[in-house]
Amino acid sequence: MPPRRARRPARPAVRRPLLRALLAAALLVYGTAAGTLYVTARAQEGGGPAVSSAASSSVSPSASASTAPGADVEEASVEPVAVPEVDHDALLTTALAEIPVEGGAAFSVAVLDVESGDAAVYGDGRFETASIVKVDILAALLLQAQDADRGLTAREKAYAATMIRDSDNAAATELWQAIGEAEGLDAANERFGLTRTVGGDGLYWGLTRTTAADQLVLLRQVFGDDDESELSGASRTYVRGLMGRIAAGQDWGVSAAADGSTDSSRVGFALKNGWLPRTATGLWVINSVGRVTVDGRDRLVAVVSHGNTTKAKGIALVEAAARAGVSVFSS
Repeated sequence: MPPRRARRPARPAVRRPLLRALLAAALLVYGTAAGTLYVTARAQEGGGPAVSSAASSSVSPSASASTAPGADVEEASVEPVAVPEVDHDALLTTALAEIPVEGGAAFSVAVLDVESGDAAVYGDGRFETASIVKVDILAALLLQAQDADRGLTAREKAYAATMIRDSDNAAATELWQAIGEAEGLDAANERFGLTRTVGGDGLYWGLTRTTAADQLVLLRQVFGDDDESELSGASRTYVRGLMGRIAAGQDWGVSAAADGSTDSSRVGFALKNGWLPRTATGLWVINSVGRVTVDGRDRLVAVVSHGNTTKAKGIALVEAAARAGVSVFSS
């Protein structure tokens, strides 16, 4: 074993300009696969200044210090500092603040960025579903068929296609009865994870009441993966396909927030809209739910509203809210 070298007497550290620059900052930033991690760096002993290095630098503080001949710098310690969480709900509220809303009208919005899993919700009130419940009816029918280990019949497929693509009410009534009306819908929704949606009385499926947040849960059942959906891959693909081929003239709503929203191919969105004038008041329920692609990233969006004086004003409100919701997760 080679003999140990004698410890040299301590001498003052040589302070180079580069070393002074490296020791000037108190924050060390590392880029990670999950994002940016901020950490502070302090000298362990001796009260020296903190060490900082840019995230893009390939030279560590200790390596930089060791390049100075004769320098005697203690190795820096690194302590993690929590990155402040983004309050997406607050950002959504701010984004929606500039949207004009008629007196007496109300709306709620829920948005999910599929890639990150981050979500934002504005409002927690219940709204009549109108025809957006048709997605829920089809999801319940498919779940029941899965439980029975069968596929949909030709008749059920014909009803499903016209119910979703054309928003045909007679077809919806047929499938509403097939699933067991409100009792069948509520049972399916319990498994889907919808906690504040209640099926309409009798044959009034359009008066099912729901929240934007619940509709986002339902969209995850349709557009999510195996580990987050009660529906099989084949069932999800089937619903997505129908929602991606909505009849011309019914493709308004959340699609306004998608890339290529005016493209006739309509590859940037899949949706279902609902509209209903209330007999007692003459005011309109206007809703839209679906998946939109923005800057190459998928977002799930649900906007529900009521109290609109006209259908056109309700559509304008829903589309503005959808664009504002998506903007929260846009770069």
